Amino acid sequence: MAFNVKKLPLVEATPLQYLPTMSRELGIELYVKRDDLTALGAGGNKLRKLEYLAADAIDKGATMLLTVGGAQTNHGRLTAAVAAKYGLKCAIAAIDDYPGEVSANILLDRIMGCDLILKADDGTDEGAQFDRLVPQLVAEYEEKGEKVYPIPMGGSNALGALGYYDCAVELTEQAATLGLGDARVVSTVGSLGTYMGLFCGLKNENSPLRLTGVAISPFGEAKEKRLMEYFGEMKALYPLAFDAVREDFHIETGYTRGAYNNPCVEVRQAIYRMARAEAILLDPCYTGKAFAGLIDMVAEGKIQKDEKVIFLHTGGFPGLYTKHHRVEFERELIDGVRIIK
Repeated sequence: MAFNVKKLPLVEATPLQYLPTMSRELGIELYVKRDDLTALGAGGNKLRKLEYLAADAIDKGATMLLTVGGAQTNHGRLTAAVAAKYGLKCAIAAIDDYPGEVSANILLDRIMGCDLILKADDGTDEGAQFDRLVPQLVAEYEEKGEKVYPIPMGGSNALGALGYYDCAVELTEQAATLGLGDARVVSTVGSLGTYMGLFCGLKNENSPLRLTGVAISPFGEAKEKRLMEYFGEMKALYPLAFDAVREDFHIETGYTRGAYNNPCVEVRQAIYRMARAEAILLDPCYTGKAFAGLIDMVAEGKIQKDEKVIFLHTGGFPGLYTKHHRVEFERELIDGVRIIK
């Protein structure tokens, strides 16, 4: 179904690839949807959302994009990329500490000319802190002559979710070509936009594919509330031909490893397995954690042997270079570095 909403041509269809070695190791038929291979700013899933969000910004005469997230936000990096591509200014606001170096996504943000504003966490609700900080920054930039278009965390609103409605259609067509039938699609769940877009697209288009989300941060009462609010927003704005209750959303919440973007040995082991089997790089915040969850789900029987599974690779490899993860990788990998004088 095509919605009457403007979008930018940022994303061409990404590959759906069979992973023979990982399939053999795990005892399943495993494929990967390569949304890490989108074209701008080192790639990643957020470009699909930004096709719609940036088109709306340009349509409204914006001169600047302003988004929020952690200091090393992948969505922020891709917002900076789209801004650079279309001649807009960009800023990222983060409730976060300076990590002590300009590295990983921060480095890429600055290379692309994006401002980064880091505000110390005052201990109150993060959402409330952003609610205070964003209007302050909008006023500051507009006083300098900019017309600012604010974009929510992860690009996760009803407009941004359309990017993954599109992906659901694209993926269904690719899976049908490969004869994958009712394969299970496994996706990370963070700010909910990617998952919600996939959910609505697969359901509304009567796709045989089944969706499983893997939460990468604690999924508490606020997330539960937001999940149903989000679906209500989609239903109110777009002609979805179905209703949904909480039980319709399959989100595994037991593989968060206790926190968001925390160093975890199980996640690093999952990253090593994928890299050494298929030469595909996952990141320690999102895809590595989700893939570690997938491995556990196979071991626990939640994913059956010989089941067809499509893992959505949402990108984020610059996260491998963030300081608090990099030191753990170095500690585990340094013994393979030989120095000859």
